[in-house]
Amino acid sequence: MVQLYNLHPFGSQRVVPCKQEPAHFCCGQDVLFVASTAASCRVEVFAVREQGRCEALGSFATLGPVLRMAHSSAGDYLVTIEEKSKTTFLRAYTNWRCMSAGSSRVCVRMVGHKMEESYSETLKEQMSVVEMPLSDPPLCISCCSVNGDLLVGCKNKLVMFCLKHCVINQNLTVLDFERSLILHIDNLIPAEVAFCARHIAITTELDVLILKLELVQQSADGTQECAQRVSAPEKAGDGGVKGESPSTHPLQLELDEFIVCQKPVELLGEESKLCEIPVTLESTELPTEDTKHFQVQYLLFRRFAPDQSPFGLCEETKLHSIQLLPVYQTGISATAYEETENKRKLLSLFCFFSLPHVGYLYSIGKLVELISTYQYSEKSEQAVLTPQFLHVITSQNLQCFTVRCSAAAARGEDPYIDTAVKVDYSRTYENVKTESCIHLLSEAHLLVRAAIMDPHFLKSDEKEDLLRAFRESCAFLGDCYSRFDTKDYHLALPYYRMSGLSMTEVLKRLVSEGDEIQTYERGFIFYLTHSLNEDSNEELSKESGNKILQIFYHADPAQLPHILCSPSMRNVCPLTAVKYLQKVEKMMPSVVLTLTKASLALKMGDLTMYEHEMDSYKETALACGFIGQPRLLQQRKEGIVTPTEFAVHLKEMQPGLLVAATVALHENSKMELEEADIFFKMLCNSSENTIPQLLMDFWEALLVVSSKEDILQELLLRVTSQYVWRISRKQFPETKPLKTTEDLINSCSHFGLIVPWVSSIMSVGCSYDKDYHEDISRLQSLLCGQSINIASALPVLEPLTEADNVGLTVRVLCNTRLGKYEEAIDQLLRRCPDALVFYAQHELKGDNQCEPMDKVITKFLFSKQLLQTYLSSKM
Repeated sequence: MVQLYNLHPFGSQRVVPCKQEPAHFCCGQDVLFVASTAASCRVEVFAVREQGRCEALGSFATLGPVLRMAHSSAGDYLVTIEEKSKTTFLRAYTNWRCMSAGSSRVCVRMVGHKMEESYSETLKEQMSVVEMPLSDPPLCISCCSVNGDLLVGCKNKLVMFCLKHCVINQNLTVLDFERSLILHIDNLIPAEVAFCARHIAITTELDVLILKLELVQQSADGTQECAQRVSAPEKAGDGGVKGESPSTHPLQLELDEFIVCQKPVELLGEESKLCEIPVTLESTELPTEDTKHFQVQYLLFRRFAPDQSPFGLCEETKLHSIQLLPVYQTGISATAYEETENKRKLLSLFCFFSLPHVGYLYSIGKLVELISTYQYSEKSEQAVLTPQFLHVITSQNLQCFTVRCSAAAARGEDPYIDTAVKVDYSRTYENVKTESCIHLLSEAHLLVRAAIMDPHFLKSDEKEDLLRAFRESCAFLGDCYSRFDTKDYHLALPYYRMSGLSMTEVLKRLVSEGDEIQTYERGFIFYLTHSLNEDSNEELSKESGNKILQIFYHADPAQLPHILCSPSMRNVCPLTAVKYLQKVEKMMPSVVLTLTKASLALKMGDLTMYEHEMDSYKETALACGFIGQPRLLQQRKEGIVTPTEFAVHLKEMQPGLLVAATVALHENSKMELEEADIFFKMLCNSSENTIPQLLMDFWEALLVVSSKEDILQELLLRVTSQYVWRISRKQFPETKPLKTTEDLINSCSHFGLIVPWVSSIMSVGCSYDKDYHEDISRLQSLLCGQSINIASALPVLEPLTEADNVGLTVRVLCNTRLGKYEEAIDQLLRRCPDALVFYAQHELKGDNQCEPMDKVITKFLFSKQLLQTYLSSKM
């Protein structure tokens, strides 16, 4: 925040002549309302045109002198508090623009009065005055800028009127109001109120209270508890004994001679409930299905102490200019003007209020916090807050301050950027390395951003100029945070991004030509590091890439292996890169650096150097080294995962290392399961529906090390499905599996020893090819283990029928795992009774015995006898 001395953001100034002496005024959209003094009781209306021109639209009479008035942009009506015969009246003037067409007809009616259709034609051409009677005199008013609802402050209560659009016929809609809610607040006389988006701000002379009306669900029996009270804690008296009459206190007479001032208090958020100001809600609208029910949420309470002097209290210490300012999601975020106008999303809400010499600005959105305070050099009379500026009328001058409303709202829209830094734009500071430069440029950026977030931005003729200025301010701020040694150096990255500059363009702005060594600050290195570590589509030239190598070698040599893996560094000279890496290796050797050198050796076609680098560490260390830089194996371009040349070479020459490295990436959350699927399919040139053997090797290796149950079950189903697919189609793997079934049984608990009765069944009938037999034994071993969920696997196993021995073993194994022993025995009796004895010996032990062993043997012998009888009859 900064005060702009002798500078105001006004394009022009006009002196508007009034017919009568003005007493009060207010602005609304493109018009100015001026209420005259008690002598004439009229309101003059002026239209504010382009380039500051003011034209008189006309005037209309009021009931009496106007004490207060406000205009609502929603509904385009003027509401006033008027006085006549020492009685105050609340009136709303609607359809007042008809005066500009020369009409002088006026219709005065009570609020809620039903308009008859016979008046439809005349209602079009006349101004309507809606009188709203109240039981207590109105003291202050405020209109909601979002929906046009009206809030009226009275002694000990606030009255809310909802704006209604009454459809008379298809050609005529008139405005009316309905008193919907009363907020009873004991011992409170409001001096000013502000109302916006169901938020209510109230000031007395020295207190500020901000509330929010929250929608609540109606209870099942149709009733709603609308009262909320915050009770004050019990007090025993000022130092006296509980129950003792205050008048008996020996100091009471002395205390009566003093004025007691309460201490200043600031309560934010939930703590504001402790303000000891109870609020009771009373619903006054007719109940319907659409009736809304509210409860009160306390947001802020602040109490000020009066200024004190040696001569007593200063009676001029009073709050004034309470205001709620909404900021909408528009401008850059909006896609159409209609969306901006009709479907504006409230981003943030701010509250401002002022004492004579200091103003306070609070954010009351998701978090209630004090954003800024404003010190005035003179006593203030009134203040007005806009998204860009705070205008303060003092006893001698009009003072102007920049504000951070749009900055705070922008932070909600783009949380990465911290827009909390506070002053005017000047290119003369472009190359000055001072914090003042950042201060000035930041304020300029906020002013431009505030203009862009204006609701009318998208229809502005200055749209392109504003966007250009916005990008330019972002670029200059990026330069500042890159050049200066400041604690907020990280802001160079978001500002450069918002500027739309490419890395090449940023390099041209900050790096001098030639080979001379420059000193680079943290902000520039931070920007380059993050930009290069992201999957960017920008490819730097050979010269730019070599310059970046030089920059990092001097500024942050440990980052060299990582930036060389960036897709943006594809065009860098590999020989130059190797020379820099060799220098770094002498100071700080690492596995990632060695792998990077090996990758560059492949790029140069130097296999001797490649083998030398790969022999520097054991395979386990190399596999873990890829965790430090996954882009050695895969890169992304336009969101598509692409294997590197290094990965292709490993696939051909060291597939075991490739699989181990990929498993390490997955287990360290550097590669998701689906990403690994895409990676191996692209690496093996497989179609989307084809599973390459290298991917099967990865799944099987992951089963060995993974401990996450959901991942394990997913992997078990995947490998089972692939085994079944190959067996049912007699499809051999395209490459030799990295592990045999025996290796998996010895290294992975999910693969069990194949039971003897399975081997007995498989020994009967035709023999299988060795590679084909590997998939069969893997599947049987998996079903012999205790990890796979058989019930989930049954649909996957469906293609394998009992027609052959493989299908029979699978069916019997599944029934056994599910505890269906009798079904398993029946299957064996029908298809392979010779395996019954082995099955009974292995499976039917202890609790698993479904019937006595001799009955099983009897069935077995009986089946043998029947078979012999059948064979004899055929002889």
